[in-house]
This record gives sequence, C-alpha cells and structure tokens, in this order.
Amino acid sequence: MEITEIRVIISNDLKLKAFVNITIDALLVIHGIKILDGKKGLFVAMPSKKSGEKFKDIVHPINTEFRKYIQEKILLEYSKRIKEV
Repeated sequence: MEITEIRVIISNDLKLKAFVNITIDALLVIHGIKILDGKKGLFVAMPSKKSGEKFKDIVHPINTEFRKYIQEKILLEYSKRIKEV
C-alpha cells in the first residue's frame, strides 16, 4: 500500500497544527487525520469519535510499520507546507 496523495490544511490553533486527508493507492481517502503538538513533539492522530468520555479511533493502521509509514509521510508533507506559508 502506498500513500498517493496528502492534503494538509494548516490550523492556527496552538495544539492542533493541521488537518490532513490522505489517499491510499489512488483508491481510498481517509479524512480527518490530525497533526497535534504534544509533550514529545508533533504526532499524527487518526480520525476518531467521542465514546462516552474517551475518544475512539474510527480508522487506524493494523501494525506499527504502517502507522510509522503514515506518520512519516504526513509529517514530511506538513513540514513542506509550513515552509510555504
């Protein structure tokens, strides 16, 4: 599987840095991924919905390798977009 498109929408919020939509293999789009600024730096949060008092991912990678791949690609594209702004 390959990410074939990444769209980054920059946010002006202190913790929420951007919303991201990705396309996988030019066949599947995932909307609502977030780039957040946490205690250890930037990280990618998958789309989620509130369930009671907690949030539950509604889309997520099955293994660590694919999660790392997604995060690296998204943060690289975010870095490029920040330089343009």
